[in-house]
Amino acid sequence: MSKFGELIETKVPVLLDFYAEWDEACKGMHPVLRDVAAALGDKARVIKIDIEKNKELAEALRVKGLPTLMIYKGGEMKWRQSGEQDANTLIGLVKEYV
Repeated sequence: MSKFGELIETKVPVLLDFYAEWDEACKGMHPVLRDVAAALGDKARVIKIDIEKNKELAEALRVKGLPTLMIYKGGEMKWRQSGEQDANTLIGLVKEYV
């Protein structure tokens, strides 16, 4: 869990994508998140977290639906939603915290 603290304790916003390889909606989000990361550049970070490999973290954050997206800044959760999102929506949301 301490690694998670290091991930979210940053000056730039961090968009976390909790996903599973077997989930179709999560697979659909891969190119969207690539676009978001490309559009935001070094203004933010986009991090994908496989819930199968990080069960403890997913349980601690009560990740139920997939994909679950979260935005953190300075170690604090600013936004969270489950389900697919489009790139423009995510870019706009993250920019609010840049």
